[in-house]
Amino acid sequence: MLNHIWAWMIFISIIIAGVNDVYHEMNRPATPATQKVQKQERNLNKETKLGQITSAAIDAADLAVKISFGLIGVMAMWLGVMRVAEKAGMIEIISKLVRPITKRLFPSIPEDHPAIGAMIMNIAANMLGLNNAATPLGLKAMEELNKLNPKKGVATDDMITFLVINTSAITLVPATAIAIRASLGSANPQKIVIPSIIAASMATLVGITTVKLIQWYEKKKGKMIDD
Repeated sequence: MLNHIWAWMIFISIIIAGVNDVYHEMNRPATPATQKVQKQERNLNKETKLGQITSAAIDAADLAVKISFGLIGVMAMWLGVMRVAEKAGMIEIISKLVRPITKRLFPSIPEDHPAIGAMIMNIAANMLGLNNAATPLGLKAMEELNKLNPKKGVATDDMITFLVINTSAITLVPATAIAIRASLGSANPQKIVIPSIIAASMATLVGITTVKLIQWYEKKKGKMIDD
């Protein structure tokens, strides 16, 4: 779905840019004969919208390659550190700390259900910045939650709550952001750690509060309709 949205956004923007250029070219004042040489030397990449789009796409592609090469070393280092933390049992420790919270957030899920373990491991992996490890764990958690779903294909309250937590995951070490800042020449790329933790914590708090209030309201409305 997102691919279709992006494709249409790109297509529509090119069409609008082309129409804009045609309109402005048709309404340009007549060029005197003495300025015909200057007319031939126009920089269409700067004067036309299509030219600006083309230049921006090329510049963005060039910048993406430069950033990617700059990320290799820093990302390799942080992924190595995270792998050591994972092998040292940090995920298991965080899992034990998070378990009491998950019991309150997902009271309808049995304590020994595989979904609980997958969700805890996903949250712990996100906290350590192990995105590659968190993704399959999140998919596994959703798969297990769907087994408890009485209406297949319709997201349950637990699935929605988990999605909110996973999307606004608290990351103790934002390795990717640090690597990007370092590749772009930041003098102190690690300075975003504390602000990132605060921002992610607030996002998670607001997300959980909002989804729980909506779920409470929907249940209350459903009871009023039944009565």
